[in-house]
Amino acid sequence: MNGNRLLSLVFVWIATCLFSCDKTPSHPNIILFLADDMGYGDPQCYIPSSKVPTPGIDQLAAGGVRFTDAHSPASVCSPTRYAILTGRYAWRTHLKRGVLGPYN
Repeated sequence: MNGNRLLSLVFVWIATCLFSCDKTPSHPNIILFLADDMGYGDPQCYIPSSKVPTPGIDQLAAGGVRFTDAHSPASVCSPTRYAILTGRYAWRTHLKRGVLGPYN
């Protein structure tokens, strides 16, 4: 009886793997660039006359989707980093001030 049960479980496992294991991933690969002091016009994929050479970013942008409308919650980077890491809006927490000290 135990041998039949084990054989049945192995058969179900193999059948599940054969029919549900797809070779192509069902989710997209996402690359998020978060760069300090980099503006919209710096990569040449957005502004071809940019003076900053960005061949790697340009190649990735040519083969993917580019977003052209984004907003930052503050003029410093730490609230944005906080929001990306936690999924929460930084100014609705206790971090309304003192995120960075002077000269940090």
